[in-house]
Amino acid sequence: MASAVERTDDVVREYLIYRGFTSTLKHLDVEIKADKEKGFRVDKIIDQLQQFIQGYDLAGLKEYWSYLDRRLFCRLEDVYRPTVNKLRTSLFRYYLVHTVQNQEKTQEFFQKQAVELQGQVEWRDWFVLPFIPAPEQNPAFSPYFSRQWADTFLVSLHNFLSVLFQCMHILTPSPLFDAEVQRTTSIQEENEQLRQILFALQGESKPKKSEEVVHHKLPAYVQHMDRLGDTELDLVTSQRTANPSTPSRNFFSTFLPQGRRATTRTPQGPPGSSPTQAALGRKDTTARRAYYSAIMNYSVPTEHYSVATFNSWSLCVCVQSSEKKAESSDTETQPECETSDVPSNQARVGGEVGGAGAGPEQPFIKLSQEEYGEHHSSIMHCRVDCSGRRVASLDVDGVVKVWSFNPIMQTKATIMSKSPLLSLEWATKPDRLLLLGSGVGTVRLYDTEAKKNLYEMLIDEAHPRILSLACSPSGTSFVCSAAANMSRPGSITETVPRASLPVSGQLLLWDTKTVKQQLQFALEPGPVAVNCAAFNHNGNLLVTGAADGRIRLFDMQRYESVMSWKAHDGEVYSVEFSYDENTVFSIGEDGKFIQWNIHRSGVKQSEYSLSQDAVGPFVLSGYSGYKQVQVPHGRLFAFDSEGQHVLTCSSTGGLIYRLNKGESGLESVLSLGGHKAPVVTVDWCSAVDCGTCLTASMDGKIKLSTLLAQKP
Repeated sequence: MASAVERTDDVVREYLIYRGFTSTLKHLDVEIKADKEKGFRVDKIIDQLQQFIQGYDLAGLKEYWSYLDRRLFCRLEDVYRPTVNKLRTSLFRYYLVHTVQNQEKTQEFFQKQAVELQGQVEWRDWFVLPFIPAPEQNPAFSPYFSRQWADTFLVSLHNFLSVLFQCMHILTPSPLFDAEVQRTTSIQEENEQLRQILFALQGESKPKKSEEVVHHKLPAYVQHMDRLGDTELDLVTSQRTANPSTPSRNFFSTFLPQGRRATTRTPQGPPGSSPTQAALGRKDTTARRAYYSAIMNYSVPTEHYSVATFNSWSLCVCVQSSEKKAESSDTETQPECETSDVPSNQARVGGEVGGAGAGPEQPFIKLSQEEYGEHHSSIMHCRVDCSGRRVASLDVDGVVKVWSFNPIMQTKATIMSKSPLLSLEWATKPDRLLLLGSGVGTVRLYDTEAKKNLYEMLIDEAHPRILSLACSPSGTSFVCSAAANMSRPGSITETVPRASLPVSGQLLLWDTKTVKQQLQFALEPGPVAVNCAAFNHNGNLLVTGAADGRIRLFDMQRYESVMSWKAHDGEVYSVEFSYDENTVFSIGEDGKFIQWNIHRSGVKQSEYSLSQDAVGPFVLSGYSGYKQVQVPHGRLFAFDSEGQHVLTCSSTGGLIYRLNKGESGLESVLSLGGHKAPVVTVDWCSAVDCGTCLTASMDGKIKLSTLLAQKP
């Protein structure tokens, strides 16, 4: 908090200097020096309100409260609106009690506020106040003239504002401050890395004769780098380092437009002259302008280059190599993009320089990675809506955050409940509605734009834990899984064998329009808790995974199970339809990632083994032997828009694999990274131009990675 306040002070100082408000700046510096707490001062707000009251400044009082309402109170849920209204009413009554000493101010208050207050029941008896000789002795008004009421009101207002500031994290959200500081720090670090690379390239020693010399075609602007000064070097905004496992070579970076490839020609000088001499002798500054425009993220048409603007600070850094030794000046080279640091034993990263040809390019480029840090405990669920505009995340404390990430990361609503929340799902029509499943047998339908509950449905008292929710693509109904109290907890301190925890449950279909239960699905061979459920694209099929290790396929037109098979040894944690919907994928407690043919019951189409980091239970170790163990709740894997790649959990971030047909297994193509705690749930949104991957971890951090697909 202190660092955020100090950054705010610096911003205010810069603004005052820019506007030339020197006297105001002096007063600000004096008050900052006198400030000992370096944080939000709720007592100062109370003092300001009391100054307005003691000075009979009704207009200032109303304006100050309206400002608090616009900036703070409007961000609260509707359940807190009555509290805000009561505090506002008490504030005006506190003002009236003070104006009794000046009857003119009392009459002025009712003259200005009559239109607003005459329809409110709580003010009905107060319009006689100016006409009562001694209101402090009137039984109806005497309590408000007591010292006890005044102190109680001021303390209540103080406490309300204190809790509000603490819970809403004023000045700490990433959109305005932390993201900007983080971005600036990242740019500075990348500048320094690029500076070191440039210096290393300039001072690189010549290869030994015994080594094979690999000749590279260099972009024209690289040959001007020996003349770049410190000021020009500081303009560089982004670069990525080469894979550590790759042998040391002469790598040079160039910036390319999205989805395109730029071809370059190496300028040729007179016979016997070096490429650098030839480049220095040219009068044309095309390459130099292209270099600067690429750095500054502008699009400047040149003769040989076309540089497009990314919608992110991170730019693709490409490694350019020649197929063989340089044959002529007209030879064109194709750049290969290096996208991530993937272990060499799992995936091929980048291409080999030299030789007969280069390896296959990577399917994705990670443009940027942002962090959402509003949660203070481990995440259970994290889902993006159908439009790709909003994200809903739920932690083990039962706090739900609804937030957006385009154009900036910003919290839209915070939902806190007296009863524990265990599951969530976005409605499909309209997509602003959110389904929230609790631990007391209820499902709430929440409007994220109006910030209020529309309905609260009582599901089943005998099975109070709502473990899973799935909304039909038609938007008219949803499926919920209700389980008994002995079902899996949100966070346990030790690993408990599943065999000792038999769980009974129900699978129910509810109508969202009538808010009534339509039917209960038959779960053969017996009632069991369903951990996960997913619809196909039109809602005609529903697939579920249960605690008994079975996958069940339901026909939603006849509302009956058409297929059921034993899929895993232990519970089924997560299920999804494939892209063509001819198969389903599942992850189970046994650590297996299996593809099933839905036309032939129980027939495996492919099977892959995953580490415990991708399956769970997830373990977070702390000091003094503390260990937190969390069983899976949310989605453990998600597909890209074409169903060719899958995103899974890991101990340090999301891992993207290529789904290979046959027995070649999963091929790791990109490690998103960025986490310091195990990732427990993921989601992949392809509704926007650039794919967005969400990875949520046990330390409450959510990473949002923007990817650019490289089309072959």
